[in-house]
Amino acid sequence: MDSIRRRSAGGILGILFLVLLRWAGAGDPYAYYEWEVSYVWGAPLGGVKKQEAIGINGQLPGPALNVTTNWNLVVNVRNGLDEPLLLTWHGVQQRKSPWQDGVGGTNCGIPPGWNWTYQFQVKDQVGSFFYAPSTALHRAGGGYGAITINNRDVIPLPFPLPDGGDITLFLADWYARDHRALRRALDAGDPLGPPDGVLINALGPYRYNDTLVPPGVTYERINVDPGRTYRLRVHNVGVATSLNFRIQGHNLLLVEAEGSYTSQQNYTNMDIHVGQSYSFLLTMDQNASTDYYVVASARFVPDADKLTGVAILHYSNSQGPPSGPLPDAPDDQYDTAFSINQARSIRWNVTASGARPNPQGSFHYGDITVTDVYLLQSMPPELIDGQMRATLNGISYIAPSTPLMLAQLFNVPGVYKLDFPNRPMNRLPKLDTSIINGTYKGFMEIIFQNNATSVQSYHLDGYAFFVVGMDYGLWTDNSRGTYNKWDGVARSTIQVFPGAWTAVLVFLDNAGIWNLRVENLDAWYLGQEVYISVVNPEDSSNKTVLPLPDNAIFCGALSSLQKEQSHRFQYSEASQITQLWKMVFFMAWLALW
Repeated sequence: MDSIRRRSAGGILGILFLVLLRWAGAGDPYAYYEWEVSYVWGAPLGGVKKQEAIGINGQLPGPALNVTTNWNLVVNVRNGLDEPLLLTWHGVQQRKSPWQDGVGGTNCGIPPGWNWTYQFQVKDQVGSFFYAPSTALHRAGGGYGAITINNRDVIPLPFPLPDGGDITLFLADWYARDHRALRRALDAGDPLGPPDGVLINALGPYRYNDTLVPPGVTYERINVDPGRTYRLRVHNVGVATSLNFRIQGHNLLLVEAEGSYTSQQNYTNMDIHVGQSYSFLLTMDQNASTDYYVVASARFVPDADKLTGVAILHYSNSQGPPSGPLPDAPDDQYDTAFSINQARSIRWNVTASGARPNPQGSFHYGDITVTDVYLLQSMPPELIDGQMRATLNGISYIAPSTPLMLAQLFNVPGVYKLDFPNRPMNRLPKLDTSIINGTYKGFMEIIFQNNATSVQSYHLDGYAFFVVGMDYGLWTDNSRGTYNKWDGVARSTIQVFPGAWTAVLVFLDNAGIWNLRVENLDAWYLGQEVYISVVNPEDSSNKTVLPLPDNAIFCGALSSLQKEQSHRFQYSEASQITQLWKMVFFMAWLALW
């Protein structure tokens, strides 16, 4: 997909960020990015016919955000698509700043031809995350990129600093139909069906098999030096498919999952579900007479042999192409037992220094009193009012024209209801804008019960939750006896296997309205999501949520408040930073000359 990955002159500026001297006396640096989101074309799976995808500054994956804990990011996003767009910062908690979350419940979409400036701080976080579109199945066409949040120098890593640096890989199932065609299929009540291939960094497979892979496919090559160790950050940014990741002849030492350092264990392969991120230490300890296969293959779907992404690990002293068969996937393509046992083996490193989910400094989450319990049950998609829809507790979410956060701030009546049931209800499914009324600084237990037929993964914006249990069958109160109450990993995306449940605990100390969604894009599009409202009742001075940004876009019932952008594709008026950005832009221009 060479055309997707090319970098224009504008892309040079897009990936350039300047950390200035302290702004307005604040102690944390600012990083500035200028992006244009637009359609790009390529044929990642081969063939003559090119396909529309979504790139940022003309490339896919998009520019990386590589920053340090507590830095402030200012990202000016120009929407060059012909549809409204939002970007969400997957795993970034947006402390006190739900206005920057980039989902339909918090933001109006950026209209075509407009720009909007995101401004947020990566407060008290480290680790491997990504950004991606949250609107209208756009992620099925790309638009994703890396967010890497590094430790501050005073906080040691729980492992030696890798002398080879970082390598980032994006794994994704891929459809030969574009996101519009996928939407039309779902709107017509049709399932998406299996994907057409698997990409690694938006590129197709190396021709490991002359029958399965056509000639001329551009593939990813990862260049490494013998003897060095690299930190490999791997993200599943696909549509709906769990992927098994492995590297021929090499072990994967797991060290981090979505911002939490893990107990360090070696794996020969790892199931990575939709929306999940991991980082591994990868040591180049093999006799590099040849290259090695890097493989991401589909799990729990038919024809998995045809759904295999393959990249090449190339030692600098390699003498030739890889040899032998691809490294083995788990024995049974449909056996979830391997995957659930592997998931249970991932534990939190309770001795590591660094940012941690609240309650800060406490590892005894198992002893904290639970204030709210929500058992969220999913079912296979079903007809509701003549439409095929997906549900949680029998409710299929309908996005209102006025975002929830704006409706709450301006007291717009009738936009949503705080009556989402805490258990499945014995009633017919319905369409509704019903959200969860969370308790500020409460400790919520959420159980995901998957009564559908495929693996699902769920993501919660604004937080990291403790993963305390997963098992087959129906969850009951007695299931709590199996919970891990000591070192369950804290993360923001967790898988739930069909006919099984997963339980998490989360401390609701981040005020706002936060999206809880299935990451499988088909079910998300069909309404399998809910929002959690977390309001501090004692916050009369509005200190737990930052004010509405000066550059807010208005829509729905508040459309009359919106002013037309008089100069489209220019930097929007984010609060108190416009003049600073102009100085940054001028400095960048001087640097380029």
